[in-house]
Amino acid sequence: MDMIDPFGRTISYLRVSVTDRCDFRCTYCMAEDMTFLPKKDLLSLEELDRLCTVFIEKGVKKLRLTGGEPLVRKNIMHLVHQLSRHLDSGALEELTLTTNGSQLSRFAAELADCGVKRINVSLDTLDAEKFHQITRWGNLRKVMEGIDAAQKAGLKIKLNAVALRDFNDAEIPELMRWAHGRGMDLTLIETMPMGEIEADRTDQYLPLSILRASLERQFTLADIPYKTGGPARYAHVAETGGRLGFITPMTHNFCESCNRVRLTCTGTLYMCLGQEDAADLRAPLRASEGNELLDAAIDEAIGRKPKGHDFIIDRRTSRPSVSRHMSVTGG
Repeated sequence: MDMIDPFGRTISYLRVSVTDRCDFRCTYCMAEDMTFLPKKDLLSLEELDRLCTVFIEKGVKKLRLTGGEPLVRKNIMHLVHQLSRHLDSGALEELTLTTNGSQLSRFAAELADCGVKRINVSLDTLDAEKFHQITRWGNLRKVMEGIDAAQKAGLKIKLNAVALRDFNDAEIPELMRWAHGRGMDLTLIETMPMGEIEADRTDQYLPLSILRASLERQFTLADIPYKTGGPARYAHVAETGGRLGFITPMTHNFCESCNRVRLTCTGTLYMCLGQEDAADLRAPLRASEGNELLDAAIDEAIGRKPKGHDFIIDRRTSRPSVSRHMSVTGG
């Protein structure tokens, strides 16, 4: 049976944060001195597999592994191998992940062998010095090696770039030309008010309506109906022949078509990225060897999925809209 929320939306997409840990400390995402979850609080890989399997049995067709950085989770490829059986059976249409690219050179070929066809790589700048500045701990060369390895393995890549005022806004044309020149889509994302960070998000925030207007002075953008299952709206860029996506949680939210829920590495289910309401699935998961309690807990949670989020970034609102960092639920 499909999962239908109170607003008639079919929930067919599960995003699973397999770890809140990351080997970067991106300034718009995390504080530099982060306190991560104790390892004892994390679900085992076997428990994550069981949870994902129940969601697939309940109608999930697309499953994305996120973090933190998913590829830093110890033995993560064991989980990918286990989940790939649902691709083989046809129950799952797509298994994918979002990564910062730092570990891709190690895992790209194995991901492809498991049936992963495409991945998202987060990349905000092509300038090595600025890359280190925005990620604090990142090395652009390692990410580029990872992208090379992924393309060599046959993985299709979509780049994600968070648009940041006075940081990378002037670089977007170059980043787009580079991505399209290598056969990669580029999606631009508005920064979101999640978790306490050192930076002032009102200084970082760049509405994509403004950025698109700037791009249209150089490029011909034509809206197209292309979809990947997520919230991005796409345009075809005549001059490059590539696709440019826009994810606009602030200026033009996409809640009316939301088909997603998010599961954390502790077994907490968030029905909306921008709301604090959540459901504990760890307790029913561990209470019985059968899945009846878990099944009922998921149904109850989907039954209270909200209509949308309430993100705000302005000078009057200094606190984040939600207290948890993006790394907890994986975006």
